[in-house]
Amino acid sequence: MLEMTIDSIRVSLMNHQRVVILKEKEAERYLPIWIGPAEADAIAVKLQDIAVPRPLTHDLLSAVIDALGASVNSIVVCDLRNDTFFAKIILRVDGADLEVDSRPSDALALAVRVRVPIFVEEAVLDKAGILLDRETGKPITPGDVGGKGASVGEEELGRMSAFTDFISGLDLDDLGKGESQ
Repeated sequence: MLEMTIDSIRVSLMNHQRVVILKEKEAERYLPIWIGPAEADAIAVKLQDIAVPRPLTHDLLSAVIDALGASVNSIVVCDLRNDTFFAKIILRVDGADLEVDSRPSDALALAVRVRVPIFVEEAVLDKAGILLDRETGKPITPGDVGGKGASVGEEELGRMSAFTDFISGLDLDDLGKGESQ
C-alpha cells in the first residue's frame, strides 16, 4: 500500500463531472477518482476549512463512530473492477481493526475530517495511476511509460479508455505545482 494525499478536486470541462486527484506521497504518480458533486463539496468544504451551520453527512458519520467508542485508523482505496473503485474504512474498535466497505468518495470525505492517512493498493495505482510529462504537463499513456508500469493488455486498455478520455478532458496544467493538502 502506498500513502497518498489529496492533490485537488477537478471538474471536467466536457461533462462537468467531478474527480478527486490523489497524489502519491513519495512519488509523482497521481490517481484520478470520479466522485459525485455532493461528495466533492463535502471534501472541499473540509479542505478549505469552511464552517457549515449544521453537520454534513460525513461529520455525522465521524460523530457516530466516536460515540460508539471507535476511531478511524485509515482509509484504503483497495480495488478497481469494471471501472469502479472500492475502498475500506479501517476502524479501531476495542483494540482491533475492523474493515468497513465504502465508496472511495465517502471514505475520503471522512478521512479529511478525522485527519487519517489515505492509502491506495499498488495494484490500483498500476491500473489507473497516471504520470505527467514534465514538459507538457499532459498524462503519459501506459505505452509511453517505457516499461515503468505494469504491462497492460489490449483488452484492459480498451476498458481503461473511459479513464483516458476523461483524464484527457481535464485541465491538468497546474497539477503538482501547488502544495499538497
